[in-house]
Amino acid sequence: MRIKKYIPNIITLLNLFCGCIAIVFVAQNDFMTAFFFVSLGIFLDFFDGFFARLFKVSSPLGLQLDSLADMVTSGLVPGFTMFMMLSKFDLQPESLVPYLGFIITLGACYRLANFNIDTRQTNSFIGLPTPANALFILSLPLIMQEDNYQFISELLTTSWFLLLVSVLSAFVMNAEIALFSLKIKKLNLKDNALQITFLLLSVVLLLMFHFLGVALVILMYVLLSITQNTFFSQANK
Repeated sequence: MRIKKYIPNIITLLNLFCGCIAIVFVAQNDFMTAFFFVSLGIFLDFFDGFFARLFKVSSPLGLQLDSLADMVTSGLVPGFTMFMMLSKFDLQPESLVPYLGFIITLGACYRLANFNIDTRQTNSFIGLPTPANALFILSLPLIMQEDNYQFISELLTTSWFLLLVSVLSAFVMNAEIALFSLKIKKLNLKDNALQITFLLLSVVLLLMFHFLGVALVILMYVLLSITQNTFFSQANK
């Protein structure tokens, strides 16, 4: 029985390990492998909480470990990815511009610290979760490697656009935007129509657009949430 209480924390540390490996591959400009390890870390991040609830071994230590692991996998890695992209396309010698990519890391740090003390985010999120933001950022260099999106690729080679993405990334993670939960609590179509629609559209986007689909899914998640909030607010007036 005792070993059960260590399983969630071991999974969390594996998430952290994946983030550390991803950093190495980002430094080598191997963004595909980095994307894989970040995705694996996010997958593990889901299951540490699952097993903590399953075994009823949730603890303050586990909460802190989870945030620290996410800080690397979903905070440092995307910030470093943006730094590497800006370093590649900002041709001015000794420019300080690439370091502004770490605005993403600062935004993720603030969100993770705020999440631990915000009692409103038990069943849904306020602001974009750091794992979703990490997948969005990590998808950008991979979109450039695809041949079908020349206009988007050209945008992703301009420093001003990448800086805009960095600032918006940090903002959306910490904005007071309620994002709908993806958890299906009741087994009926009416109560889960939005979640099911989102999941089906996500599959379609991923199949059609590949890594661009990853970015589009994240954008769709935010836009659908804003739309839902607007209609819900109007309905209550």
